[in-house]
Amino acid sequence: MSGEKDLDQLKKEAAAKAKAAALAKMKAKEQSETPAPSETEDADLAKKKAAAAAKAKAAALAKMKAKEQSETPAPPEAEDADLAKKKAAAAAKAKAAALAKMKAKEQSETPAPPEAEDADLAKKKAAAAAKAKAAALAKMKAKEQSETPAPLEAEDADLAKKKAAAAAKAKAAALAKMKAKEQSEAPAPSETEDADLAKKKAAAAAKAKAAAAAKAKAAAMAGGDAGTDDAKAKAIAAAKAKAAAAAKAKAAASGKGTEQPAEEKQPSPNQPLLDKYVKIIGEHLGQDILEDSYINSLSKDVPTIVVKRESYYKMAQFLKYNERLGFDYLSELHGTDFETHMEIYVHLYSYKNRQPLALKVKVDRSEPVIESLQPLWAGAEWPECEAYDLLGIKFTGHPNLQRILLGEEWIGYPMRKDYEPFDVEV
Repeated sequence: MSGEKDLDQLKKEAAAKAKAAALAKMKAKEQSETPAPSETEDADLAKKKAAAAAKAKAAALAKMKAKEQSETPAPPEAEDADLAKKKAAAAAKAKAAALAKMKAKEQSETPAPPEAEDADLAKKKAAAAAKAKAAALAKMKAKEQSETPAPLEAEDADLAKKKAAAAAKAKAAALAKMKAKEQSEAPAPSETEDADLAKKKAAAAAKAKAAAAAKAKAAAMAGGDAGTDDAKAKAIAAAKAKAAAAAKAKAAASGKGTEQPAEEKQPSPNQPLLDKYVKIIGEHLGQDILEDSYINSLSKDVPTIVVKRESYYKMAQFLKYNERLGFDYLSELHGTDFETHMEIYVHLYSYKNRQPLALKVKVDRSEPVIESLQPLWAGAEWPECEAYDLLGIKFTGHPNLQRILLGEEWIGYPMRKDYEPFDVEV
């Protein structure tokens, strides 16, 4: 029982202490809110008062602590040593927290620093804070100057001139870069040739090409009655002349002299395919079945073979059903009028081997008749009708050969070179 009474007494004393502490806190708050002391009270008086208050508080705390230690009875038997240790530790923590709070409040309320901090330390801290603030302001100012243009007042005439010169240089560099890019993509004219001169040269080259083509065409028309060998020789000569004229025009456009020899033409990457086709055809059908074989550089270097008229359908069958060739797709078929003869062009593709081939055959212009490839490739049906409609080429074996663009009542074939409209007004 005596232990319980002592515990109640301790609680009451603790409550009284808490109340006294609260009153002291309120009093301190009132003192902090009261107006500043008069001008007659100088810093020394404030320091003395703060020191006296601190000493009084320390003495009171020491006295309270000694009284608690002397009055604290032994814990009841139910409370073991661990509980007492925990309570003591909690009380010590609470006291330490209260002391730290009081000390912080005193430092914030009194102008004078604690005794450990002297005037020199305060000055150093103030100077360090001022330097840090000045450095931060200088950094912000430098960042603003780098991100935004300098104010007009700071820019004088020389700065404006320098900026204008720099802008002009940048513009000239960009134009030079664009011009260099264009020159690298297209044949560059000589240094003295400007854009207009280059255009004139290109036009002159085009005219030269057209003149060479017209000359070759006239030569072909003049020799229309000659045999196929003579026509072939003339066509080869015309092609060579055309190629020479094109090379000459290209050399003139690029500013190179005519004395410089033309670059050696590189072999086509599809040449092995053409050699393969010719070899397989020769092994099975003989070499005499072909009139010519070449790489068509004007049509993506497609391997091209020219077959004799009487072997046209036989060749088409072989190209489709031979296991090593297997051209199972017809992508294109059209006719062309060369005035001396007509020509059928067939483009085939092997999906199995992923390889292309062009098949050509010459047809008599006076009686243009040839076998239909529709029984072999269904895709030939409409292209053969178109060739019949525009050129008058008849395809024997076609299931439904008819005019699909102009109508059966149309007179003549518009894609022939000698076509004259029946109704001139139309």
